[in-house]
Formats: sequence, C-alpha cells, structure tokens
Amino acid sequence: MCLAIPGKIVSIEGNMGNVDFGGVTRQANLSMVEANVGDWAVVHAGFAIQIMGEEDAQETIRLWNELLDSEATAFQ
Repeated sequence: MCLAIPGKIVSIEGNMGNVDFGGVTRQANLSMVEANVGDWAVVHAGFAIQIMGEEDAQETIRLWNELLDSEATAFQ
C-alpha cells in the first residue's frame, strides 16, 4: 500500500520545493502541480501530486493521527 501525505510548502527553487510535514522537512518535486510557498501539497514518492486547501490538509492530518493513535493503543 502506498500513502500520500499532505505537507506545507515552505520554499521553492525551480521544480523542487521544501515541504514541512509536521516539523520534518523533505524535498519534493513540484513539476506536476502549480504550487506556491504556503500551499499544502499531497506528496507521494517524492512528488507533489495535488494542491489542497489548508482546512482539508488539517483534517487529513487529524485523521492520520487518529488512525496512528488507535493502532498504537491496539498493540499495547
């Protein structure tokens, strides 16, 4: 299974951008989307595949955290 996680674009240089995933910053290729600094991007395998609004991004992150928390308590 593959996962695509939303992150906030903090800088752009050419086709590459630095994307913040909750305090962890990684580079992503932005060539498939029209992106600006401050946008939220869904990143999969190092490529931004979609730009999304902040409200949707925050809801997605909240749901991921809820899932991870429930998995963590299931194995205790």
